[in-house]
Amino acid sequence: MVENMRKTALLFPGQGAQYAEMGKDFYEQYKEAREVFNKANEVLGFDLSALCFHGKQEELNKTSICQPAILVTSIAILEVLKKYSSIQMDTCLAACGLSLGEYTAHVAAGSLTFTDGVRLVYKRGLFMQEACTANPGGMASVIGLEDEKVEKICNEMKSLGIICAANYNSPGQVVISGEKTLLEKASILAKERGARMVVPLKVDGAFHSDLMNPASSKLSKELELTPISKPNIPVVANIHAQYVREPEEIKISLAKQLNSPVRWHQSVSMLIRDGFNQFYEIGPGRALSGIMKRIDSTQEIKNIDTVEAFKNMEKLN
Repeated sequence: MVENMRKTALLFPGQGAQYAEMGKDFYEQYKEAREVFNKANEVLGFDLSALCFHGKQEELNKTSICQPAILVTSIAILEVLKKYSSIQMDTCLAACGLSLGEYTAHVAAGSLTFTDGVRLVYKRGLFMQEACTANPGGMASVIGLEDEKVEKICNEMKSLGIICAANYNSPGQVVISGEKTLLEKASILAKERGARMVVPLKVDGAFHSDLMNPASSKLSKELELTPISKPNIPVVANIHAQYVREPEEIKISLAKQLNSPVRWHQSVSMLIRDGFNQFYEIGPGRALSGIMKRIDSTQEIKNIDTVEAFKNMEKLN
């Protein structure tokens, strides 16, 4: 009997998952989703749903827009699941989100209210945009090279400026972040040392590096003013791939996250070691499902980003 037990975790996507019309089908078909989007419009003071459903992709890609847009879309889908899904939400025992998705995880877990979550990620996006303008940089995905070798390349170049390993996505895929000239040099070195490929990312700046220090400092002040509760379920923090349960450690982890590496591979591996064997990716895109297959292809993960995907999942359950 124990063998068939499912231990379920919720996963939430980060920046880059956004696409035009995301969440539109949920909004049109479910009152619960409409209520979430309408509440977000009130909090933000502009029509986020119109930008998601009818806006241009370039507008949606702006850091200050896509961050609340992804959180709101994910929570809208989650509210529909709570009401209509055969998933027993009370059996979901942990939440984890990639970068921005960590805020969505805290809203889902009850440590942040929806209103505060939307407000925080909008400001987070603005602060990041300001840091990008003041200190231009970039990011690149290094594929096919061990973590240690990527770290060694970054460490060799640190005396020249800011560059670091920023996202540990899966075995053999590490994103580096920093000043553009150093990124170019690091990319050449990575290929010389065995990387299968290095792909520059279409992002506004050097996220999760020291170029985000000004944004992290401003965000820390916002977090200090934000009431945070003990989560109903533990949330895995990106910065150290461990559960956070206390309000103070949640504030610290969210502030540090902006200029620290995202340890996604380590976070998911920790959940698997802890006995989790069923995962739901809730929100736009399928990036986390793809990464899971590279971390551990034996794990069961279901992606829910459209009404069609939701209904197909219900047929199988």
